Amino acid sequence: MSPRLRSLSLLSFAMVVGVMGTALISPLYGLYQQAWHLQTVQVSLIYVIYMGGALCALLLFGRLPDVLGFKTTMTWALAAIWVGTLVSMLAWDAVSLTVGRFIVGAASSMVTTSASLGFVHVAPPEKRHRMAMLSSILIAFGFGVGPLMGGILGQWAPAPLVTTYVPTLVLALLGIAGLRQVQVHPHDRAAAPRRRATWADIVPRLTWPAAQDSGAFVLTCTLPFVAFGVFGLYASMLPLFLDKMVPWHGPVVSGTALALILFASSGFQLMARHAPVRWTGVAGLLATAASNAVLLANLLAGSTVLFFAGVLLTALGHALSMLAGMTMINKIATANNRSGLLSTYLVVGYIGSMAPMLGIGWIADRWGMNVALGCFCSAVVVMGCVAAWRYQAHPRTGA
Repeated sequence: MSPRLRSLSLLSFAMVVGVMGTALISPLYGLYQQAWHLQTVQVSLIYVIYMGGALCALLLFGRLPDVLGFKTTMTWALAAIWVGTLVSMLAWDAVSLTVGRFIVGAASSMVTTSASLGFVHVAPPEKRHRMAMLSSILIAFGFGVGPLMGGILGQWAPAPLVTTYVPTLVLALLGIAGLRQVQVHPHDRAAAPRRRATWADIVPRLTWPAAQDSGAFVLTCTLPFVAFGVFGLYASMLPLFLDKMVPWHGPVVSGTALALILFASSGFQLMARHAPVRWTGVAGLLATAASNAVLLANLLAGSTVLFFAGVLLTALGHALSMLAGMTMINKIATANNRSGLLSTYLVVGYIGSMAPMLGIGWIADRWGMNVALGCFCSAVVVMGCVAAWRYQAHPRTGA
């Protein structure tokens, strides 16, 4: 194996390990609820604080890879994931578990940021145009492997709330060791650390586009808000309502369903990457709305076919919404505000994944999970359809 390919392989491995641990816990939420007698809102709060960690890292530390270098940043991020995973494994109550998940959320955000930059610096110049796609595929693959592995170990491993975390602890150490052998391209001096970090490097930079693009940007931000929200429902709540949908129960079922969403989303993005942005945006919003209509209907039907149809529609909606959203950001942004607009766009997505989950947990504890799901799904159907109508009619989406 050539040194260049070896470096790409080691960097890819470290990135997959870094994001794998983020969704590892999703199939285990039902087990935690049973073991610790948690309320639904407590389960949702664990997920929300994990997402809060990712959001804080995005806002405060997103520029550190440019300052410290991607290898240094990624090494520290993997070390933090190891610590957060260890805290999660040793957790004895919801508070201690939440601390571990916050650390993992913040560190995983730094892994994706630094690794995406690292691919550009490791690859030869003639192949760098492919690195963004490679990064996206590896992120989806790592996120998908996490719940799949968590579901399998949670279903059949002894002491699943402990042993499920062991592979991540081992692989994170291997990832850190592998990063020491990653070599940057000899002609790319930008990969080297340039200066010491200062307080100015952790000041959040959120920007808004020019007045003529405000409407298009608002519509663009509805894409991650809706898509992240629906994915958050599956990532945090699926084990708590799965028994209402399918005859099979347990972590492996919810883990497989979540992995299917992520793997299928990656495939749909590859297939639709050349489609017009207006088509992808409208189709993504309508597919997301349809997935929630199917989920709502399946509360009454309890059909396995409807459940997996809803999962595939969720994957399709997630894929097309993310594809359209990033394309629109590139159309709206200028050289002076691109990073700020992207940060604002992602912040809206994270909020979409956090705020509704707290509402679902609160409603479920008072009036039941069916009422909570009914409120959420109805809101997504209405928002998705209205946003698709306005998105299709806006002149900037077809420009």
